[in-house]
Amino acid sequence: GINAEYGSGINAEYGGANITLEQGKTLADAEGDVIRGLQIVEHACSVTSLQMGETMAGVTKDMDTYSFREPLGVCAGITPFNFPAMIPLWMFPLANVCGNTYVLKPSERDPGAAMMLAQLAMDAGLPKGVLNIIHGTHDSVNFICDNPDIKAISFVGSNQAGTHIYERGSKNGKRVQSNMAAKNHGVILPDANKENTLNQLCGAAFGAAGQRCMALSVAVMVGEARNWIPELVERAQKLKVTAGNQPGADV
Repeated sequence: GINAEYGSGINAEYGGANITLEQGKTLADAEGDVIRGLQIVEHACSVTSLQMGETMAGVTKDMDTYSFREPLGVCAGITPFNFPAMIPLWMFPLANVCGNTYVLKPSERDPGAAMMLAQLAMDAGLPKGVLNIIHGTHDSVNFICDNPDIKAISFVGSNQAGTHIYERGSKNGKRVQSNMAAKNHGVILPDANKENTLNQLCGAAFGAAGQRCMALSVAVMVGEARNWIPELVERAQKLKVTAGNQPGADV
């Protein structure tokens, strides 16, 4: 019930404006940031069936097996600057509905969205102490990695930070999932739809100024597709670079 109430309280337009002001991405991107996170909240509302254990009768003579899914206790999340609403919403709603309390450390570059999400969670009825936010940089990260009460850590961000968190948290016996930076390639064959391909390449390479985990940094043009490169450059040059809240902003 709280999660459903929470989801209904998240306003993509209001939250998106805050993200654009603080992080800089375009309003369309910022609102998408919130909406993608809201979809996870909606998924969390259906988590009751996913939390069911498994039972298998008669696996051998006089033997049945069964399993339970139980909360870990205190979990933590460390999130990046590029999606300040969506990625926190990947983390604490699911942890909370599974019976865990949560410590969230948002990026020090744009913590405003996380604070708004936490306030909305309290307004929806989440009890005090179930979701907790700490701020900071290295010391805050090391606190999460070292604190014995924290049983699991989720991280999204750079390779350097992710490797450190994985190694330090794991050495302290914590479960750590570390989702680190990616380098993505596109292979363009000559029989591809030219107009659609060029539009998709521009969006994938330059959307959000390339600050996406799945941003395309390399395009391999095969055969005659190489002849499209000048047109790709021309489209990139036409992208409008300005403040994210300005009409027509592309980057």
